[in-house]
Amino acid sequence: MKVQGITMKKMIIIATYNEKDNIEKLLAEVFSYVPDTHVLVIDDNSPDKTYEIVERLMAEKYTGQLFLMKRAGKLGLGTAYVAGFNWGLERDYDLIGQMDADFSHSPKYLPEMFKSLESYDLVLGSRYVTGGGVVNWSLKRKIISRGGSLYAKIILGLPFNDLTGGFKCFRREVLATIGVNELQSTGYSFQIETTYKTYLNGFKIKELPIIFEDRVLGQSKMSGSIFKEAILMVLKLRANKDSFIHRKI
Repeated sequence: MKVQGITMKKMIIIATYNEKDNIEKLLAEVFSYVPDTHVLVIDDNSPDKTYEIVERLMAEKYTGQLFLMKRAGKLGLGTAYVAGFNWGLERDYDLIGQMDADFSHSPKYLPEMFKSLESYDLVLGSRYVTGGGVVNWSLKRKIISRGGSLYAKIILGLPFNDLTGGFKCFRREVLATIGVNELQSTGYSFQIETTYKTYLNGFKIKELPIIFEDRVLGQSKMSGSIFKEAILMVLKLRANKDSFIHRKI
């Protein structure tokens, strides 16, 4: 990918825990849509040995494009992304994306998301703008998701509709500015926090419509404790708003 004639080095972070049924097919689709990207899989020592599939693919098929960070145990999605952001920044990637491993985030959106970073600093894969939506969700989950985004939008004063989604692409300047090692959230609220701090620092954010399809294989990682953490974290973020501004606008 080139921006104003300069080739941009890009990567995608995929955090996994018990995704052996999905990971090989997902990687094949990612590389088919964005063949010039690199992928870092961060696996929390999955009991189903997802990491062994990744190791095989690194050796046999995607040498030099696919990388694995295997952690000691289940340490949380937020900490996985922080580790991935640091890995990408240390290796001078210009564009850094994140997505789920269960096909709820379709790789078909990746080309447009990366292209949008020619004009924007953060692109959100949004379920709640015109053209977006969800498939195979229960009414309860729809209420929790829409309600969580609306709650964060009101409390934090944000102009975006989907604040809890995890399909995102950043320019490296954003991650370097907001201080990834200072991120406080570990679960559901991690997505809210990164968008909020990006917005506060004056970066340009775009919501790109996506259709989110609930996983077919494997089990959801959502829990009541994760949702409760998000409610409290939003209030904490609002209370500490001024301390998050690091960039002169």
